[in-house]
Order: sequence, then structure tokens, then C-alpha cells
Amino acid sequence: MNLTNREHQFVLKPLPEILADKRMMEIVFTNLLSNAFKYTIDREVAYVEVGYEQKEKKQVFYVKDNGVGFNMKYIDKVFGAFQRLHNDEKYGGSGIGLSIVQRVVNKHAGKIWAESEPGKGTTFYFYLNL
Repeated sequence: MNLTNREHQFVLKPLPEILADKRMMEIVFTNLLSNAFKYTIDREVAYVEVGYEQKEKKQVFYVKDNGVGFNMKYIDKVFGAFQRLHNDEKYGGSGIGLSIVQRVVNKHAGKIWAESEPGKGTTFYFYLNL
């Protein structure tokens, strides 16, 4: 597939203001978005959405894609440093991005988790307790 000719649909829904370390939030969103676009490489139309939902008095942010996804039985590996669920050569990366994201979210007393299905994409959710 010629990556330069594929279509990208990026949806950025309105997000609330939050009180958090700006640089650390840049790291979180950079890593989550990078993964979303990386793992949609095989899609003719890559779809990535960023938004938030109000759940139980928490602002839950999410980054959703229509990428390769993964089997949820491996969820424990997803946030581990240097843990990879997919081919290094095809998808690249160092294997530490999600580990860093988890550390940043934890530093903000929050929680991060994912929902995924092979071939149907992944959604990463997180909230901060500030």
C-alpha cells in the first residue's frame, strides 16, 4: 500500500480545559496519536478520533482508531516497557511509548486503559485526578 496516497480522517472533538502539566500532556497525546496513526498503516482510510466523555464525575479522554487492534488477553503487556504485540519491522517504534504514557497518567493520580479487537481498532482511555 502506498502510504502517501491513503486517506486520513482525523476527528478532534471539543475537549475541556484541564489543570495538568502541559509538557506531560503533550507526551501523552503525542504517543497515543503516534500509535493510532502507526497502527492504521494497513487501512485505506485511517480513522483517528480524540475526545472525552463525562463518566462518574470524571473527564475521561480517549484516542480511538480503526487500526490493527490487539487481543485483549494481552492487555497486561500493552503498558509494559519494551513489550510489543506487533511486528517491529512493520510498525517500528521503541516499545516504550505506552509505558511512558502510563507513568504520566499515574503521576497525575489517574488511570489509563484500553479496549481493542483484532482488525477493528483500539481505543485508549484515561482520566486524571487533580
